[in-house]
Amino acid sequence: MKKLSISELKRVDIQEYKELPKHPVVVVLDNVRSLHNIGSVFRTCDSFLIHSVYLCGITAQPPHRGIQKTALGATETVNWIYFKNTSDAVASLKDSDYTIIAVEQMNDAIPLQNFVPQKDQKIALIFGHEVKGISDDIVGELDTALEIDQFGTKHSLNISVCAGIVLWHITSSLK
Repeated sequence: MKKLSISELKRVDIQEYKELPKHPVVVVLDNVRSLHNIGSVFRTCDSFLIHSVYLCGITAQPPHRGIQKTALGATETVNWIYFKNTSDAVASLKDSDYTIIAVEQMNDAIPLQNFVPQKDQKIALIFGHEVKGISDDIVGELDTALEIDQFGTKHSLNISVCAGIVLWHITSSLK
């Protein structure tokens, strides 16, 4: 066993990436305050060929040095749109036939391991504020919620870790 070199990884360039088919998944960041979390989500979305990222409310927008530090250029590859209000982003996604899913601890949340997306299903995943979660005004607009089972004392994951787990599960299920 040996580590792969950069050339052995066969990474695509920005133009090649933009031409690759994307998964029908939009990540919605609802008032995410940490620049590092935002950048990490961009990088994860690039890795899993996610269609786009919607930045809402207080969520910072590229170009920003704090985002770039963890995004490592992914803001140049992943499509993104800014919405002043998350409810406007959700309305736009509903108009485009997306299934609206919060990644949140809620009473009727589906355990992530039990969620199997349909091959033709367009999915919008909403990740909320690091402390407050998703905005209360969009709860009524949700089609469902997903929750990652946790077993320790914290019952809380960093949003970028959570996004990585959820996006891996969904994109792996779509293959």
